[in-house]
Amino acid sequence: CEARRPARREAAGRLGPLAEQDAARWDRALAEEAEAHLAAAARAGQPGRFQLAAAIQSAHAARTVMGGTPWGAIATLYESLLRIAPSAGALLGRAAAVAEARGPAEGRALLDAMAPDVPPNWQPYWAVRAHLLARLGAADAAAEAYGRAIGLSSEPGERAFLQERLAMLHGAAIRTT
Repeated sequence: CEARRPARREAAGRLGPLAEQDAARWDRALAEEAEAHLAAAARAGQPGRFQLAAAIQSAHAARTVMGGTPWGAIATLYESLLRIAPSAGALLGRAAAVAEARGPAEGRALLDAMAPDVPPNWQPYWAVRAHLLARLGAADAAAEAYGRAIGLSSEPGERAFLQERLAMLHGAAIRTT
């Protein structure tokens, strides 16, 4: 995860989501070191939460050699992580990965299932929800979720990214009407 830090922000400070990051900007030496540690941990044969979290990061980084992100594997790793160390972050990550692997409707169903337990001011939930609603074509609901995510974000680059996505959503809605 740390190896991707150089690509997390664009020149103007705007958030660069993982799927849009220029992998050439990632720190290759740090990524290789992390892979060596992950391989050593795997040889021990007793996966724990940190090893599974590292494996999720490794799978994301694998797109540089695989030509695409192995979303099904990432979803499976999140499911394993949830069995060992359940958390809201792992539930959210699984929903996002499932949405990529199996479609936004399945990801949204997982978000809906976790909604009663989500603090109302948890910004990452609203950002992922907005993204999935937009992919499902639910423009009004997506705009509401983007607005909530923007309002809950105090980080300028993150807010700029979310505002851009909201503007794109409004542009798409205008073009279709």
